[in-house]
Amino acid sequence: MMATNESKQLVLAAAEAADSKKAEDIRILQLDPSESGLCDYFLICNGTNERQNDAISDEIELQLKKQFGVYANSVEGRKQAEWILMDYVDFIVHIFSPEKREFYGLERLRKSATTISVAEMHQEIAAKSKAVREKKVPAKKAAKKTARTAEKKTAVKATVKKTAAKKSPATKAVKKAVSKKR
Repeated sequence: MMATNESKQLVLAAAEAADSKKAEDIRILQLDPSESGLCDYFLICNGTNERQNDAISDEIELQLKKQFGVYANSVEGRKQAEWILMDYVDFIVHIFSPEKREFYGLERLRKSATTISVAEMHQEIAAKSKAVREKKVPAKKAAKKTARTAEKKTAVKATVKKTAAKKSPATKAVKKAVSKKR
């Protein structure tokens, strides 16, 4: 499973939403595709208490819905709020209380996963976006050239019409003079 640019943007938006609610120790784990057919990323963080964990999950849900129109497939653990799990298919958000995070140690269980910082995720997205834009540049240049050619043709047609319009009154005068002589 190869992570798409969109799934990276979603993970990044979720991490930023968690940060906006003062989540602690935010980590993005890029899972090894050979070991995990489950998803591409884990976003792991913790709050200081259950109420904060609930606020973090609400903010993640709100921001992903607002920015991308994406909803979690399922959300579990909101009642106790010691470990809230939000499944977004390509990534899973884990919001822990500090005690539960230490007890379960997901980072230890996923030793083959690569920890990615929010800054590194921003750089990856920017690099992919730049590569996509560079691929589109030749097509845009060709489109601009075609547009310029079309503008020139339109200008030539307009000039021809203006010239025809200028000849038109003279032609009419000649026709009137000829018709009066008859």
